[in-house]
Amino acid sequence: MTLHIANAPDMPSLQGADRARPDHSRGRIGARPSSVSAFKDAPLGEQKLGLGLVRDGLVYVPSKYRPDRPAPLVVLLHGAGGSAKNTLGLLRQLADQAGVILLVPESRRASWDVIDEGFGPDVELIDRALALVFGRYSVEPERVGIGGFSDGASYALSLGLANGDLFRHVLAFSPGFAAPAERNGMPRIFISHGDGDAVLPIDRCSRRIVTKLKVSGYDYLYREFDGPHTVPHEIAREAVAWFMSDG
Repeated sequence: MTLHIANAPDMPSLQGADRARPDHSRGRIGARPSSVSAFKDAPLGEQKLGLGLVRDGLVYVPSKYRPDRPAPLVVLLHGAGGSAKNTLGLLRQLADQAGVILLVPESRRASWDVIDEGFGPDVELIDRALALVFGRYSVEPERVGIGGFSDGASYALSLGLANGDLFRHVLAFSPGFAAPAERNGMPRIFISHGDGDAVLPIDRCSRRIVTKLKVSGYDYLYREFDGPHTVPHEIAREAVAWFMSDG
């Protein structure tokens, strides 16, 4: 479950990044839900992040959202070669029903930074995107989660374990590994994996991850299913219900 993490190369600071100056090279995120009691009118439905980048991302705000009632939020991460548009469909209907805001950023390259060179550019982007959403919408601090599929699940586990003081829940669908540069907090974790997965075989991926989580004392729910490298609807539905439960 561990691998060497190299520091990301220096890069220009993204305008609007979190003021706390967290160490992005260690996977740390500084953005936090706003304590402002009154939010201005903000759009509902699907919208572009609008961060001025070629690969940007989407925000989906369900019709149930009300500024005076803080909403749950999940950062949802795509697999290798994926896009925000395709990944949004994974939980969009369920998020609409549960009243969950979805933030779906896109990696700078085909997959997430830690897989190629170490934490840095993608962590900074996610930090900036969260700061934007937290500044625009009322979000429930105790119900902020991070999730993803395949490489996105691996990245969600890595950032979730490093930022358990922000992400209280991690939803990992068919992850390959977890590689936090450090650990903070004790997030609850949901993991699912198909026993016929030929892309990320279950024996050397989720089963190993779950064993290490158990030894480390994490509160987790693990679901294996009969199938390939995918996310069955019933698994996604259970994950959202788990996220919304008090645990």
